[in-house]
Amino acid sequence: MPTEMELRIVAALLRRGRALDLLSQALMLSALAFGLAQLLMSAIFPFYLALVAVVVLLGLWQLYWALRVGLDAELFERMAADAVHLAERTEALDQALARLQLQPAARAGRPWLERQQGALRLLWYQVGLVCAQVLVLLAGILVFPWL
Repeated sequence: MPTEMELRIVAALLRRGRALDLLSQALMLSALAFGLAQLLMSAIFPFYLALVAVVVLLGLWQLYWALRVGLDAELFERMAADAVHLAERTEALDQALARLQLQPAARAGRPWLERQQGALRLLWYQVGLVCAQVLVLLAGILVFPWL
């Protein structure tokens, strides 16, 4: 069983996903503004509209992971608040998640180490998508003078 401190550390790491989400949203809005500005100009570059579409799709995909990471952060924090009764709270959590169809009933009773690794993996997915957004935007900026 994990300690209260382990649960709080995982929750703190998962809360960093909020900053990633804000960065991703800023990148997405910037790309949309650039795309809309192109529509107002006389020359429309399909390459840049495609870049805008990719950045927006990556941003929406990142938003999905951000929602999941945020939920996990809150659940880990709540479990850490009463770590003394972690076994009972884990069972109640698994039952609630199964009733709400957020987790298959077969996944109930997983060890907390596996849950921590899974939650942190979601955070890494989020990091990867934000990095992909940045790379796509940088590629567009670097190619712009050549078009």
